[in-house]
Amino acid sequence: MPQPVNVTVPTSLHVIIPAAGIGQRMQHHRPKQYLPLAGSTVLECTLQRLRQALPDTLLHVMLHPEDRGWANTDCAEDPTIVPVTGGASRAESVRLGLAALAPLAGADDWVLVHDVARPCVTVADIHRLLVMLAEHPVGGLLATPVTDTLKQVGDGHLVTATVDRSRLWRALTPQMFRYGLLSQALEQGAQLGWQVTDEASALEQAGHHPLVVPGRGDNLKVTLPEDLALAHWLLSRQNSSSNDHLPQTQE
Repeated sequence: MPQPVNVTVPTSLHVIIPAAGIGQRMQHHRPKQYLPLAGSTVLECTLQRLRQALPDTLLHVMLHPEDRGWANTDCAEDPTIVPVTGGASRAESVRLGLAALAPLAGADDWVLVHDVARPCVTVADIHRLLVMLAEHPVGGLLATPVTDTLKQVGDGHLVTATVDRSRLWRALTPQMFRYGLLSQALEQGAQLGWQVTDEASALEQAGHHPLVVPGRGDNLKVTLPEDLALAHWLLSRQNSSSNDHLPQTQE
């Protein structure tokens, strides 16, 4: 498991949390970010982790144009958490978030993007990402090596091959990139119709090479109904450990 690190949080850091999805796979009438978790909601648990890791950094939350849940959260009263109207896709929401940051951000500033559906990210992993990328010209992402055996499947659900997993990693968030490069890559992707599943994929298609920073395997993404119970258990386990609460300073 990655070890904790001490970190100085840069003042040139901006945070975007895509939260405009409707969570169709959760099979629930409410978007998954507003489902109950650990005494609050998925969204509030995620924002709490980010606030613990980055106490003095503005958090920009990308919301659906017809969002009806935000006003009912405690976060809506926090002046350091800024609601911004998101788009129809994750990439579009991040693009809109970057546009909202334009008056505040320089080309070499950092933009950290974190899935609202990953409430189990640890403070230590966020800090490790900051430390490992501090001098990197592009940026990178948290990820974990693939441990399962992977099968390639053809017609009729028949296995056609076993895939070599030795160089495969599972992408997590946060992902953090230079403001200028990320903005350019997402704009180019929108114009050329790239398939952009995360920020790293946009940078890759633009010809850059993001750095992989090893993260914890319990950085669960809440996607299916059964994930909520697992997330609740993980949060309770993590909160009982003191290793995740480290001091930090501001530049």
